[in-house]
Amino acid sequence: MPFTIGPYRFENPLALAPMAGVTDRPFRQLCRRLGAAMTVSEMVSSRPELRDSRKTRLRLDHEGEPGPIIVQIAGGIPEMMAEAAACNVAEGAQIIDINMGCPAKKVCRVDAGSALLRDGRLVESILRAVVAAVEVPVTLKIRTGWARNHRNALDIARIAEDCGIEALTIHGRTREDKFQGEAEYDTIRRVKQNLSIPVIANGDIDSVKKARMVMDFTAADAIMVGRIAQQRPWIFGQIDRYLSTGAEPEEPSDKQKQEWLCSHLKNLHAFYGEQQGVRIARKHINWQLGQDDDFDTVKPELMQAQTAAQQLQTIEAYFEKRFLESYYDRAS
Repeated sequence: MPFTIGPYRFENPLALAPMAGVTDRPFRQLCRRLGAAMTVSEMVSSRPELRDSRKTRLRLDHEGEPGPIIVQIAGGIPEMMAEAAACNVAEGAQIIDINMGCPAKKVCRVDAGSALLRDGRLVESILRAVVAAVEVPVTLKIRTGWARNHRNALDIARIAEDCGIEALTIHGRTREDKFQGEAEYDTIRRVKQNLSIPVIANGDIDSVKKARMVMDFTAADAIMVGRIAQQRPWIFGQIDRYLSTGAEPEEPSDKQKQEWLCSHLKNLHAFYGEQQGVRIARKHINWQLGQDDDFDTVKPELMQAQTAAQQLQTIEAYFEKRFLESYYDRAS
């Protein structure tokens, strides 16, 4: 079930949500390998004084990634957002995504992210400025509104379509909700019914059946998966198969999980350098193995590992122990 944004065709309707501190180049590459058709950079500020920082340069590193390259920008000043969009296109961005969905206080207090949803005129000014500044598709991510009693996603969506936005992602919560409670999809469904541009549904999609339900209920063109991908990056392939065939997916084997995790860690070590890569790898190890009943037995050793070799050797020993325990359980 492919979908398109401008001239770009995505092989399935599955997108990885941009998440600060998570969706760096190694993680995007992992999720693309495991079935996500679309990935988006971590959010980058439109402030020009931050463009040359190491953090921003790493966030904008797409070397070796399959296209289209999608860069998400954030800010609340139309001229600055337009300049940021043009600079990123000059550096290779093929789609510009505008963040009006982030609920973080440090973003909203500078009148960016989902804070912008309070001001439709400012939203329009930003969108028109960015669309006019670049010749690539511009997309937008929003929430259902600023507060629970002020869900204005449909109004913002109509502004977006009129401004030339070529796809809209909606997270099924308001700014007030942050990530609490359950996402609601009625608003996304209503927006889809009233728009002609592609709509991508986001929020609490954490299983193949939930993915199917959200696709069917909202009639969205695609779905965006976020937090569950940190624990189960292979969920994209599972959802793709379920949407295509209806067959319940099997859980990957420990051997597959080990290969995917170790490959990802090696990519992190290479991308950040060994010292920083080992530190950053710890959270990915926690996300992917933290749900295992026996993870606590090896967690201290993994968290204290100082070199890439130590990390990888400890993970290899952990999976080997699991394999032997499973073998003896079957034999007994």
